[in-house]
Amino acid sequence: MTGPIAFVRGLRRPEAFHGADVSSGFFEGWYVKLVSADLSQRWAVIPGIFRGLQEPGQPSRDEAFVQVLDGSTGRSWYHVYPLADFHASSDRFEVVVGGCRFSPSGATLDLPQLRGRIDFTTPLDPWPVTWRSPGIMGWYGLVPFMECYHGIVSFGHGLGGTVAVEGREATFDGGRGYLEKDWGRAFPDGYVWLHSNHIDADPGAALIASVALIPWLRGAFRGFIVGLKHDGRLHRWATYNGSRETELAIDDSHVRWSLEGPDGRLEIVAERIRGGLLHAPLRSAMHQRVEETLEGRISLCHRDPEGRVLLEGEASCAGMEVFGDIDRLLATRAG
Repeated sequence: MTGPIAFVRGLRRPEAFHGADVSSGFFEGWYVKLVSADLSQRWAVIPGIFRGLQEPGQPSRDEAFVQVLDGSTGRSWYHVYPLADFHASSDRFEVVVGGCRFSPSGATLDLPQLRGRIDFTTPLDPWPVTWRSPGIMGWYGLVPFMECYHGIVSFGHGLGGTVAVEGREATFDGGRGYLEKDWGRAFPDGYVWLHSNHIDADPGAALIASVALIPWLRGAFRGFIVGLKHDGRLHRWATYNGSRETELAIDDSHVRWSLEGPDGRLEIVAERIRGGLLHAPLRSAMHQRVEETLEGRISLCHRDPEGRVLLEGEASCAGMEVFGDIDRLLATRAG
């Protein structure tokens, strides 16, 4: 994937661009969620780059892109740009695709669906990064052959500004944003992803949770990473910190997931809602195959190791993806 120098540099900067020295078999995308104060406007804007594996005699599938998901209607769009229109910093969060610009101060959007400037009115709130545990992936982030890497750029931040939403003005003053990213060779063959920072019991709380098939040497394991931030503290359940799943059940209507670890017990019940189709990276091309909603609803309860309830509530405007070989995901041994 990336060279050793770029890999080491990227450990400290998960929010920055990791593909400056990669010519094929690589993707990187930043997931920028924008929700207005009255919740009527719910958008995900995803700038990124894809460099496919080159096949003899076949045209290049390299492209820059900006994906757009309207969480209120489920509509989605995939805007393609030449690679020359993509620029990103390797040491900070700064991304340009065509006329769209993204940085810690906000987003300038020049798209048929969204035009204007949205300011980030409070500082970004990233997952803590240390040399021993570089972000949400823990020590797995130090492994150079992982298929996909993940970073949390901001659990939540304030929004401001007025933009043209399909030609009509809409205000994001007092709204709430979220920002994460992925990079690597391809998305997992099967995974569940959940997120919300609209939790009724604590307006400042945020949840990010994912479980996926992780290729490892000649096999695979089921890996999970969960972060629940509330009352000024980040609580973690992850494969790498000794946590364990006590239940993972997925059917057509719900995801039911319970975990135990050093930070206590977390119970999640997420209602599956139909959404819009987004493109996701395979090794040769970006394929429209992932259904995502921004209308998910999640019930959650966090108890400390002694069983006392620390947070119990309902999360709305939740992002949710349930994708791929879910039967294999459920059958695979947890790592």
